[in-house]
Amino acid sequence: MKGKIKKQNNQKSFYFEDYTESEINTKSKSSQLVKISLSRVGFLFFVFLTLIFIFSIKIIYLSLYPEKDFFLEKANKNFLKDRGDIIDRNGTILARNIDIYSAAVRPKLVKNKEKFLLNLRIAFPQLNSNEIKKKLNGNKFFYIKKRLTEDEKTNFWLMGNKAIVLEKKQFRIYPQKYLFSHILGQIDDDNTGISGLEKFLDADLKRKEFINSSVILTLDSNLQHLIREELIKAEKNFDTVGSAALLMNIDNGEVLSLVSLPDYDLNKRISIKDDMYTNKITKGVYELGSVFKTFTLAAGLETKVIDSNTMFNNLEDKIFCAGRKISEHDRLPKNLSAEQILIRSSNIGAIRIAQKVGMEKYKDFLNSLELFKTIDFDLEEVGTPLPFTWGKCKLATSSFGHGITTTPLQLARAYAILGNGGYEVEPTILQKRISFSDERKKIVSSKTSDAINSMLRKVVANKEGTANFANINGYEVGGKTGTALKSIDGIYTEKKLNTFISLFPTSKPKYLLLVMLDEPKPAPNFVYEFPNGYKHKGEKRNTSGWNTVVVAGKIIEKIGPILAINNLQASKKF
Repeated sequence: MKGKIKKQNNQKSFYFEDYTESEINTKSKSSQLVKISLSRVGFLFFVFLTLIFIFSIKIIYLSLYPEKDFFLEKANKNFLKDRGDIIDRNGTILARNIDIYSAAVRPKLVKNKEKFLLNLRIAFPQLNSNEIKKKLNGNKFFYIKKRLTEDEKTNFWLMGNKAIVLEKKQFRIYPQKYLFSHILGQIDDDNTGISGLEKFLDADLKRKEFINSSVILTLDSNLQHLIREELIKAEKNFDTVGSAALLMNIDNGEVLSLVSLPDYDLNKRISIKDDMYTNKITKGVYELGSVFKTFTLAAGLETKVIDSNTMFNNLEDKIFCAGRKISEHDRLPKNLSAEQILIRSSNIGAIRIAQKVGMEKYKDFLNSLELFKTIDFDLEEVGTPLPFTWGKCKLATSSFGHGITTTPLQLARAYAILGNGGYEVEPTILQKRISFSDERKKIVSSKTSDAINSMLRKVVANKEGTANFANINGYEVGGKTGTALKSIDGIYTEKKLNTFISLFPTSKPKYLLLVMLDEPKPAPNFVYEFPNGYKHKGEKRNTSGWNTVVVAGKIIEKIGPILAINNLQASKKF
């Protein structure tokens, strides 16, 4: 028993010894793991040290070449515009390129055409399903809708159909829509200008060095809006087929507003072929009527054959030239001074002054105002006055603006020269620095300019003048009316083209406003408000004094505060 017990004790003791050995082995393994961990730390330290070294070299390399923006160079290509912005003088955006999505379809990827069409009808009921169905059967890539709104883009994306492709492309947008259509023009799908400034400045707008800057115009969106609104009202009041207006600084030629109606939304790319959409200010070539009488008076003053008080006695009611009758528009006194001839707009009186000046001198004077040559302007859409041959009858008719043509823009430039002291001026819609120097070309004497300004003021202010409705209190408006019969295929019709051109304030002219109404009708239901407060209704005449002058007066009333000449004290500071 004892031996057995000892054996068991020995076994216990052996077992214990075995356990202790195992423990020792475990400790040995732990020390091995510590060594391995230290090796891993060393390896990671080496890796991090290597990375730090690499980045340090990269930073040093980039610092040596700061002109190369490696990170943004590729990214910028994705955001680079295809065309520069156009803005007005106040920074208002008139034209800009933005990224817009279009939805297209790859018919070969459409598994179930009926289901596809059904889903389209549900999401976009306005789309033409029949047209889309035909194109689906054609198995050619086609666009469902271009220039998507954000909601439309989301709806196409939510359809989750692989056949629908959302294609991103740059589009030209015009936030002002109709407001500058005749000036800005349009571009085609290849980003090429096809009309207006978009065509005239096409190369500049696409130049890389210019693309992130803006073309700044002399135009003012606020003035443009107010003038356009008054022309739209005139269309309703006088049933016109079209109209136009031009507002210009007569000292530097900056065009502040240029409107021609009808106009169109530039965001809807459509082909404009109808003549009624012609830019009437720059492209239209017209006989403009009695507004030419101002040039006749100026020619007489400049050649010194008359002065303002020169009397013309026993003026006929009518005369004949080449078998055609020339008469007065209204019953006028037989004896009129040169000044009264302009104020009362006498046709016969204008002829007598032109005859006194003589054909050669009169022709030279009109040519000095460049009324008959093609004007150099910032648009390709400019008209060329029709050629004609001078003769005795042409001298007579041209003296009161018939049988002789020009563009409204050239008419405005000529009036600007007469109003600004006689200095040459070039109209522009591109903002640029203009410096006045001693070399500024003098076309007309200051004495003639002052006399003409005084007469134009009386045309508006005097009771016998033809433009009383433009006599807006506090603005010193001066101007001249013109009523011309339209010639169609060489035959004069009863349709009229009425013009009123004004300068203000006449004590020191700064602005010119030209208003033209195409085929205005009598407005018997229109209530005319005279400066003295008297109201008149039932008028059947449709000469310039009864429509364009009214419109011009309304415009000046609206834009005067913006031009900061709402009183004479303020105007004299400019």
